[in-house]
Amino acid sequence: MSTPKEILKRYWGYPAFRPLQAEIIDSVLKGQDTLALLPTGGGKSICFQVPGLVLEGVTLVVSPLIALMKDQVRQLRDRGIVADAVYSGMRNSDIDRILDNAVYGNTKFLYLSPERLLTDLARERIRRMPVGLVAVDEAHCISQWGYDFRPPYLRIAELRELHPDVPFIAVTATATPAVVDDIREKLEFGPKSDVFQQSFARENLAYVVRRPPGKEQQLVEVLRGVAGTSIVYVRSRGLTKEIAHKLSRRGIPAAAYHAGLESEEKDQRQQQWIDGQLRVIVATNAFGMGIDKPDVRTVIHYGPPDSPEAYFQEAGRGGRDGQPAFGVMLYHSSDGERLIRNWEASYPPIPEIKRMYRALGSYLQLAVGGGQGEAYQFDLASFAQRFGFDVRQAYSGIKALEQAGYILLTDDLHQPAQLQFMVSKERLYDYQIKHPQTHKLVKAILRTSQGAFLNPVQLREGSLANFLNVTLEELHRILLKMKGEGVVDYIPERSGPQLVFVEERIDPDNLRIDERQYNFLKERARNRIDTMVAYCESDDLCRSQRLLHYFGESEAPECGVCDVCRRRKVPLPDRRQVYAEVRAMLTRSSTLTVSELLRAYPTLTGPEVAAILQDLVNEGLLIKQADTLRLP
Repeated sequence: MSTPKEILKRYWGYPAFRPLQAEIIDSVLKGQDTLALLPTGGGKSICFQVPGLVLEGVTLVVSPLIALMKDQVRQLRDRGIVADAVYSGMRNSDIDRILDNAVYGNTKFLYLSPERLLTDLARERIRRMPVGLVAVDEAHCISQWGYDFRPPYLRIAELRELHPDVPFIAVTATATPAVVDDIREKLEFGPKSDVFQQSFARENLAYVVRRPPGKEQQLVEVLRGVAGTSIVYVRSRGLTKEIAHKLSRRGIPAAAYHAGLESEEKDQRQQQWIDGQLRVIVATNAFGMGIDKPDVRTVIHYGPPDSPEAYFQEAGRGGRDGQPAFGVMLYHSSDGERLIRNWEASYPPIPEIKRMYRALGSYLQLAVGGGQGEAYQFDLASFAQRFGFDVRQAYSGIKALEQAGYILLTDDLHQPAQLQFMVSKERLYDYQIKHPQTHKLVKAILRTSQGAFLNPVQLREGSLANFLNVTLEELHRILLKMKGEGVVDYIPERSGPQLVFVEERIDPDNLRIDERQYNFLKERARNRIDTMVAYCESDDLCRSQRLLHYFGESEAPECGVCDVCRRRKVPLPDRRQVYAEVRAMLTRSSTLTVSELLRAYPTLTGPEVAAILQDLVNEGLLIKQADTLRLP
């Protein structure tokens, strides 16, 4: 039997484990329930993948994010490890095949979304599987104290009824002490369970808050002041395109990234950024999961997310190589007001939620008593328009129904087209003779896809249509005709989120939403926002220390590298002195840009110097034209 270190070297190429990984893996291999709290970039997946390869049988991995599941399955397959995933929106025949492979085949890792985990079909197959380990990824989702509570997680412990002697490992990057207790209780960890927690402190990551009059100019100054790769997080898809365009025009290679892009375009931009062809990726929070780029020097937020957990995870994508990096927050007082407005809109009155549930049934044409476990393509904008909801209001109502355990809205999902030949090679040859227009199509599929007679294969419909010199609509028509004639089994390409009915649809009048729990979740969300606003608006406490206190590290020392700590070392600029120095510089050069003047001062005092320059302009002591300053 190979040792964990040998497996790490063979499949990942690493000579040694990161801190705590070896101890966590040893605990799992001893058969003990284990909770691992490691910061973003700390190597959580290795903590269950390595013991999964040491142990006999299948490792079941429960994960809430389809994109993350697919990414981890792809990475495991690239390493020659047999892995698969079952999630909402898949065909029943595919689910059946994958579960059978885990029962009878050599599947080592089976990823399941929580709502798929305990369907009757999955339960029966899992009972027959040779399960060696159960891993719960993003384990904070099990806790109502957490920032991303998912009711289906509450049923994961039922797996113990099917395999009572199999150890559990739960991993997360963000958990407060209350969440840690909740994870252990809800997963029914035994008295001998182990908890491993690495400090969330990132000594090489300097947290900085800037409150500039203009965010765009400050963003450019940060990017010009700190060399290297950067992620800029923004709150909307439109803003990703706008800011990426403005940065590119200023000579900073940048591209937008959001969930609405086509899959191929997302992959291309991500790869260009990883390869260094793009210096900056401007993204919504759809970017970052599963992406391993260690040399990110700055992670810049163009406004705060709605929780310290989200900020900590996103900022933590900087400096994974251990070299100095910056987590920069650009903040305006209107950002705090926006967060509170969004929070108020995110918890609509309960009667409104019931009205939305009724509308969902009509929209999907779903009868009472039906739909359990089914996934439906869902266009939020279309739904809102048809029933007269504001889009944000509709989204908030759906999330409230999700937290009550009735439905689930999946992340934006791209599923490639699939095809399988359902006739013998001889009958397919006869079909092509009768329908010669399909000859080139069939030949192209057979040439590019192995095993299409045995299993469904993926089709790249765009490339196939280009090769055949037909439109996508014509290609779809031909394939659907072949499907109708029983020659192929074909599912067209699909993209967008899906709505899953976790429970069968009930009469809306019987919908039960626990008002006490609803108000508790609302209060917790407001607490996270207040913590985030305090982080952005207060300068009395070390930034790292403030974040670590939130995560329960009450004895955390000052980091010494954030803007608050460094400002104590660098005195604030004196107004008279700045005016005298600027006069001297403008006497030598009749005009200078604001950026040129600011370069004469320490980076950390930039906002204060910029404010002094604006005061001097307001008083008529300096003249500003466009971005240049001169003496009167």
